[in-house]
Amino acid sequence: MKMRMLAAAAVLVSAAVHLKLWFDGVRDEHMVGPAFMLNAVGGVVIAILLVGWRHWVPPLLAVGFGVSTLGAFVVSATVGLYGVHEQWVGGPVWTCAIAEAVAVLAGGAALAQGLPARTGGRLQRETEPR
Repeated sequence: MKMRMLAAAAVLVSAAVHLKLWFDGVRDEHMVGPAFMLNAVGGVVIAILLVGWRHWVPPLLAVGFGVSTLGAFVVSATVGLYGVHEQWVGGPVWTCAIAEAVAVLAGGAALAQGLPARTGGRLQRETEPR
């Protein structure tokens, strides 16, 4: 559960920064503005799912959230994304980059912890006597 909580905190941090940037004027960008709002809402939903639903889907969503959001920023910082060319400067940029990396790592760890152990080609249940 610790990895799920860490992943939830990471996606919430990224969502909060994107929401703040949306209010600070990104909302006026044609394609990027709606994407920032979608990121903010999606981050909140994923965080709630991570804490409230013990299934493999929420950690996978956290990984996807981190990879896609960080990936979009890298594209924006290199070749540009819908006319927006970002740079690796400023507190919001580094806060999001770190939070998204943590979301990927913690979400991946939570996903791995939730998978059943395999031994000898068959599933091993934790309740089976050894």
